[in-house]
Amino acid sequence: MSAEPADAPRILCIVGSPRRGGNSDRLADALARGVGAEGGVAVPVAVPLAEIAPCKGCGACERTGMCAVHDGMEDIYPLLETACAVAVVSPVYFAGVPAQLKAFYDRCQPYWARRYVLRQERTGAKRPGALLLVAGGGDPFGAQCAVTSTKSVFGVLGVEMSHLAEFTEVDKPGDIEMHPGAIAQAESIGADLVRASNIARAQSTYEGLGRLG
Repeated sequence: MSAEPADAPRILCIVGSPRRGGNSDRLADALARGVGAEGGVAVPVAVPLAEIAPCKGCGACERTGMCAVHDGMEDIYPLLETACAVAVVSPVYFAGVPAQLKAFYDRCQPYWARRYVLRQERTGAKRPGALLLVAGGGDPFGAQCAVTSTKSVFGVLGVEMSHLAEFTEVDKPGDIEMHPGAIAQAESIGADLVRASNIARAQSTYEGLGRLG
């Protein structure tokens, strides 16, 4: 196997489903194929396996800019800080995201605190981002809460949602394979994130998050 180019854009692929091998995983695999085909490196993170505790609301990050909780999130912070783009793939639970993914979102609070409480300004271009959602359908409230909460956390991470894809009537494992064009669209989004990352890197620097720790 050939080594990854040192300058290849790294695309963080966050999967929020607590069900392994399901529709979210299959979309994430397709997205990763698109990333690789365009010369990027997909960095997968299955959030439910990281054992991330919820935010305690202790306020420590508002004083220090660092999270006081020590768990699996400590391994993810560096990936967030070095990624050229961020993609989230998740099912929709009651119009929002699963609890495990919401815990991950809430634990991005140190970046919010650094920007809005500690006034550590960031400069540079926003990184491209994508959200891919799968849902069984039938909820009159759709997926708006999932979209809004993801845009919110993207905002503090210096990420702009350049792609949003919602696939409905996808419930049982494997249903996504029957959805016309879903796999091909995920692959295309992965490739687009690499191209957008290369353009942004050539034109300017990304917004700096700074390291936690």
